[in-house]
Amino acid sequence: MASRRTHLALLGTVSLVGVLGIAACGGSDDSSSTNTGSDTTATDGGGGDVLAASDTGFSTGSPKAGGTYRIATPDLGFTGGFDPSAEYLGWAWGLQQQLLNRGLVGYRHIGGTAGTEPMPDLAESIPEPTEDGTVWTFKIKKGVKFSPPLNREVTTKDIVYAFERMATPSVGAQYPNYFTMIKGFKEMSDGKAKTISGIATPDDQTIVFTLTKATPDFPYRLAMPASAPIPPEVGKCHTKAGEYGRYQLGTGPYMIKGADKMNISSCDAQKPIPGFNPTDGITFVRNPNYDAATDSKEQREALPDVIDISVNTNEKDVFDKVQAGELEEAAGLSVPPEVARKYVGDDTLKDRFRSNPEDSTNYVTMNLAVAPFDDIHVRKALNYAVDKQAMQRAWGGKLYGDLTGHVIPPVLLDGDTSIDPYATENSAGDVEKAKEEMKQSAYDTNKDGICDAPQCKGIVYLNRNYGAYAKITPILTQNAAAIGLGLDVKELPTGPAYETLQTVKNQVPIATNARWGKDYPDATTFAVLFDGRNILPTGNTNYSLVGMTPEQAKKLGIAYPKTPIPSVDADIDKCNDTAGEDRIQCWKDFDTKLMTEVVPWVPYMNALHTNLLGPAVTKWEYDQDAGESALAHVAVDPSLQK
Repeated sequence: MASRRTHLALLGTVSLVGVLGIAACGGSDDSSSTNTGSDTTATDGGGGDVLAASDTGFSTGSPKAGGTYRIATPDLGFTGGFDPSAEYLGWAWGLQQQLLNRGLVGYRHIGGTAGTEPMPDLAESIPEPTEDGTVWTFKIKKGVKFSPPLNREVTTKDIVYAFERMATPSVGAQYPNYFTMIKGFKEMSDGKAKTISGIATPDDQTIVFTLTKATPDFPYRLAMPASAPIPPEVGKCHTKAGEYGRYQLGTGPYMIKGADKMNISSCDAQKPIPGFNPTDGITFVRNPNYDAATDSKEQREALPDVIDISVNTNEKDVFDKVQAGELEEAAGLSVPPEVARKYVGDDTLKDRFRSNPEDSTNYVTMNLAVAPFDDIHVRKALNYAVDKQAMQRAWGGKLYGDLTGHVIPPVLLDGDTSIDPYATENSAGDVEKAKEEMKQSAYDTNKDGICDAPQCKGIVYLNRNYGAYAKITPILTQNAAAIGLGLDVKELPTGPAYETLQTVKNQVPIATNARWGKDYPDATTFAVLFDGRNILPTGNTNYSLVGMTPEQAKKLGIAYPKTPIPSVDADIDKCNDTAGEDRIQCWKDFDTKLMTEVVPWVPYMNALHTNLLGPAVTKWEYDQDAGESALAHVAVDPSLQK
């Protein structure tokens, strides 16, 4: 492959250039201080003042290397213990890709379209496939070493081991579905083989992938953190889901503080690296084995000496400290609207408020295997009933996201925003339409538009327990009650909420704790959420259990509903086998079918990511890939810190 842009065209997503240009960024990659698009403005959602104009980067003075870049978060929120084989949180991906682990393919870590173009990282180049697109041969750079205490050079066998971990169910990989086209991958994951026959290493610098079918987006998949090299000397000691996260040794410009002191002489001797405690935070320090000559500043400038991330559950305290110069930024928190207004209204501060599109969707997920959501009319009724405008206001208004009525973000559908089968005036919900739909449900016994069967009461509703998430709880509770759905609210911190939702046996009926962003810029990365073949006992992301069969339900230890659960597996395969403009149309049709014939969600907002930067930040970028700050390109002036 000559460049990733070529594959964007093949996939039918070249239109991202025009769409993302509206906001000058998207949801994940970051790298240069050059702004790549025009500003975007938004109001506070209540008909009030204009809040902000933002672009992808920020720079002041002459950013220099050194210092400690300090971040606070209410919860690390990792969904797989930060183990690269299993982790599926966008923020965690950003930390791994930019700081710790280098894969064959990477990104620039900047905003906008340029931030979603793959480029070689460990690989010398991104090759063109041969044999009708089924064989990919990569050469890796020499001189790339693992951090202390391992200190040895990376070989292609370390990459093979990473793939073998993904194909080992006990490790808990959450997205092996992206690699099942590698010959022999499924056989290993099914326990029928001990290795992956479709990956060969003719020598320590060469790796050859043989696929069962042409996969033009294969380089995108190789940029996922789970495919980055893992040293077997350490990884083999950690075979339980999420376990390796506190022991990982990487190849990037940073390592977890204390990694160099870890005893790796035996599995029994290994102890968790002290710089990472899930309840306290994680600290990254420079990796002395990192050779910048094998990397590029376009991908990683790595300016701070230390990146310190602490856990602080007091949202007000966090933003007070950012404004006072005691922190550089917050993570996992949206900037409070009152703080945003203060910054936007002050010419000396406005550049330190950032708002960037995440290429993501906020939604209410409903479990098709649990009453009353096993009835499509109940699911449709809730789509009519939800006051999306109130949900948007709870987040802070239009500055924090655009209202939506379908699953896949418009940026991945050539900008199409027309898919909304449940559109209501001002997106404020329509209880009468909701009741008309509910009348068709078996759970409305007297056909008055109110869900009145016993299953309509005490419905467990899962959400996060802080910030805007907590603010939407009373809105959804009230909207649901208007059509007879009585929700039993359960609010948890980010990590426990995800773990609860992603464990199928818990059978969570309805939840709003999750949001989803693209894994790479193609609609297939949203379709995976509804693929019945991707349902996992733990680490599951098909929360609605779309496509689950009775046989799967039996293996998962749960009851299968009386009403058969619809499947869209064939639709997903059809779109994945389509290219160009036909591919975009195929995904539009798929999205429409999801919202009219399946109805697994109530999508309500395509989110914007907001950041507040402290006075000591001299350089900042947005990472379009992760939908978070690009820590590969930040800088701090210690003299301005408090």
